[in-house]
Amino acid sequence: MPAWTDQLRFAFQPVVNLATGSVAALEPLARPEDGEVDVLTRARHSPDLDVELAALAVRAAAEQETLLPLHINVFAATVARRPEVASLGKAVREAGRRPWEITLDLVGPFAQVPERELLAAVAGLRDEGYRICADGVGDGDLPLRLLGELSPDLVKLDGSLCVRLERDPGRQAAVAAMRQLCERVGGLLAIEGVETEGQYAAVRAAGVQLAQGHLFAPPARRVVTEVFVPAALPPPASGRRVPDRPPSGPPVAQFLQPAALLPMDASAGAVRSHLTGFPEVSGVLLVDADGVPVRAIDRDRFLLSLSGRYGHALYADRPALRLADRPRTVGADATAWQVLDMIADGERDRTGDDVAVVDERGRCIGVVHLADILRALAESRVEEAARLNPLTRLPGSDAVNGEVDRRVAEGREFALSWLDVDGFKQVNDGAGFAAGDELIRSVGRTLAEVAAGEPTSRVGHIGGDDFLVLTEPDGLEPFAKALVDVAWSAGEMQVTLSLATVVCPPGGVTGHGPAAAALAPLKKAAKDLPGASWVVGQLGSERTEVRRGASARVPEPAGAPEGADAGQEGARARG
Repeated sequence: MPAWTDQLRFAFQPVVNLATGSVAALEPLARPEDGEVDVLTRARHSPDLDVELAALAVRAAAEQETLLPLHINVFAATVARRPEVASLGKAVREAGRRPWEITLDLVGPFAQVPERELLAAVAGLRDEGYRICADGVGDGDLPLRLLGELSPDLVKLDGSLCVRLERDPGRQAAVAAMRQLCERVGGLLAIEGVETEGQYAAVRAAGVQLAQGHLFAPPARRVVTEVFVPAALPPPASGRRVPDRPPSGPPVAQFLQPAALLPMDASAGAVRSHLTGFPEVSGVLLVDADGVPVRAIDRDRFLLSLSGRYGHALYADRPALRLADRPRTVGADATAWQVLDMIADGERDRTGDDVAVVDERGRCIGVVHLADILRALAESRVEEAARLNPLTRLPGSDAVNGEVDRRVAEGREFALSWLDVDGFKQVNDGAGFAAGDELIRSVGRTLAEVAAGEPTSRVGHIGGDDFLVLTEPDGLEPFAKALVDVAWSAGEMQVTLSLATVVCPPGGVTGHGPAAAALAPLKKAAKDLPGASWVVGQLGSERTEVRRGASARVPEPAGAPEGADAGQEGARARG
């Protein structure tokens, strides 16, 4: 081993899970002694040296006797030129680690890296079990196209994005856009450089899931497992949520905690030593040679069995399998609600047990705790309730708009409809506000009831007498029959409703703004018809169909203006 390694030291910086406030991983950072050659600069141009540094980082973490997963920095050029990283694999094995406990942080520059070789090398490392992180995003030369092709398990934003984040809308938008990218590729979003409580609140609001920075704990020669997390700040955002969708909840990957793993032939004595040596560990998973959970051991039940009369004598030298249960596992793409459903369907005495999270090959990548899941779902319900219209208890336009954007991104066809009460001002003036409010509540209840029978539909109450309905194109008739074809009244006044629909084919619009703009002329056409009415237009077609009511005028074509002007017109149409 080169002599310079004798003077090389490592500092360890925690990676904090913002959903749980706990340490999710450690990043060993090379710290050459004063006067030593700049090893990192040399490693940038020497793949062999770079891989050796990564191996040393793993060994340094092993000396700390930590169970936490590791983030190991490797230059992207190294991965492209030395895809086998043999010495790193040897260090991982010698440290008793498994590849899936290691996240390789790919560091730039990327400009001169052969992309085909890089992508092939990353695929090979993933096959071995390593997780891949794109590091320094936002202040480097990693093209968005290549970032998408890498589909990293983790995107780590450069700390420069944290500066002024709490008061800079542009930076907030950039971070939120990266969160959306991560959702599409199935990864998590992390950020470095969190220094203040204001930045902490801002990164949570933008949907960041993991963070590093001096606010939590600076890099230190000794591993830190407890960090400072500010209290009484807004809960983490979970991306664009649609409250009116069937419950899905935040992704389970957001709550990952490090798993305590032992081989399945471990003795009860070895498990006991592990649990007593690491009091923060709530359970142990016994895994096979591939890292697949075979049995789960709950801390309290296990130690209780050994503490009874003759318990130690009976079990200490025997396989821990005798005191283990079948593991409860979920995939990394599961949601919090799915975890809760699994716990509810399981054995009552195991309600508080950890749930193992596994990758597509069944290998354990961490565990989640019931308390974290329950807290997140409670917070999501509070947030959801705050966005409901107080009169109808229906979500506002943001819910429907978010779902429209999701269907646009997925290339799905959809029908967006606007519904309102004809002459509602006259209703309030003639029948009184109380009768008007009751009418709006009745319409809202009917919308909710019909939507409950149409799983792909979403409904929202914009305000006043305006409602939005999002459905599949063939799911409109039940809404028309329940709302347009029914005689409504407010007090002694007879009331009718108008419905306008625009059908948007795949790729027809870029988002909810242009869709709402295309709906505007149809809305006017429906209002121009006497009595109850329903007008349907196809995006990009001049043909308009009057499905309810007597045709009095021909509306303008249901074209879809794009760009900023279209978005502004869409906002006016929704008002």
